[in-house]
Amino acid sequence: MQSMPAIYATRHQRFGSYRLLILLGLLILGLDQASKLWISAHLPFGTYGEPDAITVVPNLFYLVHVGNTGAAWSLFTGRSVLLASVAIATLGAIFLWRNALGLQHRTVQVSFGLLCGGIVGNLLDRLLHGHVIDFLDFHFGDYVYPTFNIADSGICVGVVIYMWWSLRQPANPSNTK
Repeated sequence: MQSMPAIYATRHQRFGSYRLLILLGLLILGLDQASKLWISAHLPFGTYGEPDAITVVPNLFYLVHVGNTGAAWSLFTGRSVLLASVAIATLGAIFLWRNALGLQHRTVQVSFGLLCGGIVGNLLDRLLHGHVIDFLDFHFGDYVYPTFNIADSGICVGVVIYMWWSLRQPANPSNTK
């Protein structure tokens, strides 16, 4: 019996080549869901502003318990089903185009680990609660930054890291003449 060529890696080997992405994604997902469970246990839903919020740094940082049926900055409010569908499609696209995205690079695995962990964290909220649980609330003088969560942070930081990595890549020599 002939052995298969080395190009056909086992599932374990293929899975292992993405271990940084998977581990970081699971870490972000775990931190996100644990923090949301803690908030849900300590603050009633709809808690926003003083005196009900937990003051971390007066006049700057508060812990609240609100729901967002939209995306960042409440865009597409009330469209949780659509946003859940987009999240699932995005995860599928990342899987299908993992080679084209450069997921074999460590930096890209870090960015997509953060991104995927955040996507799954918010997707779980949409499926379980019908909205995303947000709780990090920052005030800068009269400006109140939109309330967010750890999943949102993972998504934003992941996108920034991927953009930074993409901009640092040399131009494809086959496209230049």
